[in-house]
Amino acid sequence: MNAIETLKQRGFIAQMTHEAEIIELFDKEKVVFYCGYDPTADSLHIGHYLTFMAVAWLQRAGHTPIILLGGGTGMVGDPDKPDTIRPMMSIDEIDHNVAQFKAQAEKYIDFNEGKAILVNNAEWLRNLNYASFIREYGVHFSVNRMLAADKYKTKFEGSGLNFLELNYQVMQAYDFLELNRRFNCKMQIGGNDQWTNIIAGVELVRRVDQKDVFGFTCNLLTKSDGTKMGKTMSGAIWIDVKKTTPHEFYQYFRDLDDASVKNTLKLLTFLPLEQIEELCAVEGEAMNRAKEVLAYEVTKIVHGEEAANQAQTSIPSFEIDSMILADGINIVDLLVITDMLPSKGEARRNIQQGGITIGGQKIADHSHVVKLSHFENGEIIMQKGKKHFLRVVVK
Repeated sequence: MNAIETLKQRGFIAQMTHEAEIIELFDKEKVVFYCGYDPTADSLHIGHYLTFMAVAWLQRAGHTPIILLGGGTGMVGDPDKPDTIRPMMSIDEIDHNVAQFKAQAEKYIDFNEGKAILVNNAEWLRNLNYASFIREYGVHFSVNRMLAADKYKTKFEGSGLNFLELNYQVMQAYDFLELNRRFNCKMQIGGNDQWTNIIAGVELVRRVDQKDVFGFTCNLLTKSDGTKMGKTMSGAIWIDVKKTTPHEFYQYFRDLDDASVKNTLKLLTFLPLEQIEELCAVEGEAMNRAKEVLAYEVTKIVHGEEAANQAQTSIPSFEIDSMILADGINIVDLLVITDMLPSKGEARRNIQQGGITIGGQKIADHSHVVKLSHFENGEIIMQKGKKHFLRVVVK
């Protein structure tokens, strides 16, 4: 099957610049394509992992990915937050984050025997002669068109768009031109929030070098209610084990709502579609099996089989009588009767310090009442700190 058709079937593709031509291209040749990652933090997160999966599917079909690390574009930053200006990072911070991304990328993409290319756009962006660069390429960009795009328009009407941020699209577009010239790269992929930037790159290569190049975006990782996946009360779900432990990582996916499981299995695992359909052709408590498979498979890919096995088996359980929950139970009392904490005083102190999470929600008030309605499919996960979990099951 055509690799693009595979991605479409699994729900990856949101928008394509030239759909028929892209499908034909992937039918007739092995395509060099790229996906870029700006080093805005010292770890990739679960949103990045989605595009890594798209890259991996294309690589498995015999195509060659370029993983582009943004040591150059990271000095400017994509204006993706409408009400704030992205904080400027030092060169040392950027280079440190690039090194972290490089080590993580090598875990998910096969770089052996020329199967993939890893490059840093600092190589060509940091030493550009700005006057010569903007004179040669600036003419190909319309500020009016840029400000009509949702991302730039929202930023312009929000906190304001500064000139530094206005340069980002030009720099990213130039990346595509550089990669096309160096490696005959014909495709850029990215998250759907990168659509206008991808179009700019495609158009720049076509105008300047008259080459046929293309782009497509991946759907952003969302839950069934449309909210962005990968965020919890305590922050993002990171790839780095020091920022999100394998236990936390596993449990995040184990706790997904039923309606989100099927789509997430398609996007974040390599399981065949037939197996996914079979796993999800159930309702109620039977969906717990599909959630366990999802959590295990994603954790295995990201953290390895040993970590996935440990995460799957090391969460202890506590059974609680449904009668106790009939009128609800105070969180402090629940922490004590389950032996998560030895005393009510310790329970209150941990709550006050922000160390208690239940059902993915950080508890800030020691008068919080846990009710039967809070239990999904008869169970809920309690967490103390970063490493201590307990599955509370209604009997």
